[in-house]
Amino acid sequence: MKVTVTVNGSQVEAEVPDRTLLVHFLRDVANLTATNVGCDTTSCGACTVLLDGRSVKSCTVLAAQADGREVTTVEGLADGSGEMHPVQRAFQAEHALQCGFCTPGMVMATVSLLAENPAPTEEEVRSALEGNLCRCTGYHNIVRAVLAAAPAESERRSS
Repeated sequence: MKVTVTVNGSQVEAEVPDRTLLVHFLRDVANLTATNVGCDTTSCGACTVLLDGRSVKSCTVLAAQADGREVTTVEGLADGSGEMHPVQRAFQAEHALQCGFCTPGMVMATVSLLAENPAPTEEEVRSALEGNLCRCTGYHNIVRAVLAAAPAESERRSS
């Protein structure tokens, strides 16, 4: 089946088997490997991307379902000058990563959360991220990073 997806602002077109998952389309066709394949069961969130601006686990979406739609991966967050997105900067500043495997999914889930709720409480952050697993950090620094990113992301959106 022919699939055309706008990924990080660029059109990616390919013939793929109809059962191709979006995560494999992103990694194998678009060559964007930051979106990780973790569990293939929607349990870990390592494959989280934005589909038309909303957070989805790309291991549960067929590439065909994304046909004609827009996908943003963590590689697409930084602006053209190489400046990191406020959420990426906050994750770095708050030491919200260790091995880094969950980081792209956590960052993308955070971007989606802050788009919907620009000033979340700690409880709301923990609830929003409960579908993304981290085996290294204990989540404390991840939650701190989300809370630190909220004002910067809100400011970026209003400019």
